[in-house]
Formats: sequence, structure tokens, C-alpha cells
Amino acid sequence: MDLTSILDWLLGLGEQYGVNPIIFAAIYVGAIPFFTLSIAWLVRNIRSGRPTTLPILSAGFFFVSAYIYLLIAGKNIPAWVYALIVGLLIYGAYSSYLKVKRRTTE
Repeated sequence: MDLTSILDWLLGLGEQYGVNPIIFAAIYVGAIPFFTLSIAWLVRNIRSGRPTTLPILSAGFFFVSAYIYLLIAGKNIPAWVYALIVGLLIYGAYSSYLKVKRRTTE
């Protein structure tokens, strides 16, 4: 299977489910620096005893932003995709929690 056939398959899925894979990928990759900055903000606030609500909300938003696009724009998305998203979100949230915990105890 070559790169062209993989790209054609992905674009076909986008058409089938009403989601532009390029927009999804752009949101996903574009949110990474903002998520990282939000985590740094959160760690700084934890260490200095400041409120953590806004950094947590910011990190959470950037973490799920691509999936929000999928949920809003998508049509007839199979149930297994929702299950996969929930699994990824749980794993990512737990991983982020461990990272913040580790950074605040350094």
C-alpha cells in the first residue's frame, strides 16, 4: 500500500463522514503548542499556589479541540470512533495528570 492510496482512503473517510481530514489534522497539530503552554501555566500556578481553574480549562480545551471539530462537523460517525475518542481522552488526561504531578514535585 503506497502513500497515495492511504491519502485517498483518508480523504474518502472525510467525505463519507462529513469531516475534512486536513482541517482535523491542522487543529490537532495547531493545538499542541497551546496545550503545552497551558500545561506550563498550570505547573507554574500549582507551584506558586495560584488558582488552577483557567489553566486546567485551557489545557482541556486544546486537548479536545480536534475532537470537538469531529463531533460538530461529523455525520454518521460509527460508535467505535466515539469509544476510541473516549479511550484516547482518558489515557491523555491520565498521562497529562502524571506529567503535571511529576513537574510540580521537582
